[in-house]
Amino acid sequence: MATTEHPPSRLRGWMLQGLSDMGKRGGLTGPHAEPEPPHRGQRWWRVMCLTGVDYFSTLGYQPGIAALAAGLLSPLATIVLVVVTLAGALPVYRRVAQESPHGQGSIAMLERLLSFWKGKLFVLTLLGFAATDFLITITLSAADASTHLVENPHLTGTLGGHQMLITLILVALLGAVFLKGFLEAMGVAVALVGIYLTLNLVVVITGLWHVLTAEHVVTDWANALTVQHGSVFAMIGVALVVFPKLALGLSGFETGVAVMPHVQGDPDDTEEHPAGRIRDTKKLLTTAAVIMSCFLITTSFITTLLIPAAEFKPGGQANGRALAFLAHEYLGNAFGTVYDVSTIAILWFAGASAMAGLLNLMPRYLPRYGMAPHWARAVRPMVIVFILIAFLVTWLFDANVDKQGGAYATGVLVLISSAAIAVTIAARKAGQRGWTIGFGVISAVFLYTTVANVIERPDGVKIGVCFIAGIMLVSLLSRLARSFELRVTSVAMDPMAERFVRDMASRKIRFIANEPDNRDRAEYRDKIEQIRTDNDMPEQEDFVFVEVTVADPSEFETCLTVRGEVLHNRYRVLTVESSSIPNALAALLLHVRDLTGRTPHIFFEWTEGNPFANFLRFFLFGQGEVAPVTREVLREAEPDRARRPRVHTG
Repeated sequence: MATTEHPPSRLRGWMLQGLSDMGKRGGLTGPHAEPEPPHRGQRWWRVMCLTGVDYFSTLGYQPGIAALAAGLLSPLATIVLVVVTLAGALPVYRRVAQESPHGQGSIAMLERLLSFWKGKLFVLTLLGFAATDFLITITLSAADASTHLVENPHLTGTLGGHQMLITLILVALLGAVFLKGFLEAMGVAVALVGIYLTLNLVVVITGLWHVLTAEHVVTDWANALTVQHGSVFAMIGVALVVFPKLALGLSGFETGVAVMPHVQGDPDDTEEHPAGRIRDTKKLLTTAAVIMSCFLITTSFITTLLIPAAEFKPGGQANGRALAFLAHEYLGNAFGTVYDVSTIAILWFAGASAMAGLLNLMPRYLPRYGMAPHWARAVRPMVIVFILIAFLVTWLFDANVDKQGGAYATGVLVLISSAAIAVTIAARKAGQRGWTIGFGVISAVFLYTTVANVIERPDGVKIGVCFIAGIMLVSLLSRLARSFELRVTSVAMDPMAERFVRDMASRKIRFIANEPDNRDRAEYRDKIEQIRTDNDMPEQEDFVFVEVTVADPSEFETCLTVRGEVLHNRYRVLTVESSSIPNALAALLLHVRDLTGRTPHIFFEWTEGNPFANFLRFFLFGQGEVAPVTREVLREAEPDRARRPRVHTG
């Protein structure tokens, strides 16, 4: 299906570098495109640092959020969060890694449950919440980084009042990293995570030392808890109730499975059976969860006991930066400034793991559905799109961390709940009764948490709905714009079909497009007579019938397998399955032209009915007015009229 090629500009070549389905010389799709170079991958602990810049960076604001939500019960509520993390989210995503090892995450598992347009709309909805999660990660982390920068004692006077500008600059710098090429920056993530966790360990040890050496601190806290809540059971009950407000501490798991393709695995791994990648991704998820759980418990404990409650509130010195407050308070402004720099760096780079998740997730679905342009598979154009959206979100939320918390938590919880449901269904299908019950309980916990969070902070759902509506609108417009595009990635013919084509190549290649009905002798005989009469052709002209069966019309790209058969000892028929009749016919004609060097002809009869209604049938169901659409697909695929297959309609 070769077409006329035009050398791209240098800028276009740079922007589309690495595009998997567009050749570097002409934007060709399918078998004519140059293959994407193989990906070597990285060691699991390095990829853990990539996801860790998101997951671990929540230490920058999670203790403060916990203190605001739970007050004196913050350590107990955090223990509930850790239990849910280790006994709930971790087993769920270990199973997701096993079931979907190519980076699609739980969305791919749920996609298999629904077919046709229902499945596509369901996936688009989940992608809307994924976009909410990942994009708010970028903007919230940048906003919190700017908060740490602005509230540093040495910089408050200089940078005060410029938080919006600083946040936008940080988001832009993140985009610049990805435009340069992000895999090379994996070492930056490793260094940032190593330094940040080390500094946090110093702060935690110092905080615990002050708590243990000042015995009245623990006593005062315990007495205050007793006065405020009475019994231990009341404390546990309140901790369970406020737990959903701490849901931000669950972020990072969806990113962990989204970047699975970057995990190296074993030398003998294949794309069909990447056993090493799955094993190492489970190590990644488990190690990150254990490290984070230890830090969550200890940091919530020391911040609750050592920081006055008033400092956590908006305007307080510990608002959004509780550990930084302790670093300055107990280790001096010099260490505190180093800690601030490290926190700012990892919060800024936290958007990197979210961006990596977006770039791994979105191109796996939208272009395949025809719901994004070809360039959506390339990294750099998508980086620009996501950064512009991040600018808009930052402006709408006024670069405020607290205002974005609800949307972030909603995105995180919806994705985790969908993952829990997906693995429950997978376990049930596998006949694993124990795992089915366990995952079912986990699903119920996360669904409760999601509902509670939505009731508490409905703004998160509103933002998620806006992302979903935006994705739906862009997807619809893209699908309309690409309706007449040649979207067949490959054509394969069986020996009988090749024999038919070789036989016709010695004369004239003439096909008849036939909608199969009874497939009896009379159907084919009458069809030939009708075509000869409509086109005033002599009887000695011979034909080969082409019959296309529509499989799933909601699919966009497809591979064609052409089979040949002789019916009633006389009529030669090529049969094809595709998501669209016109696209399948156009692809077959171009393939036959390239195979034989001859120009094929195809004959249709007009379809009765309203043209607009027929177009909707084609758009939604792959049928409709086939003849003019086939001709239009050919016109777009082959600009040279002299080389274009001929379409005849009578």
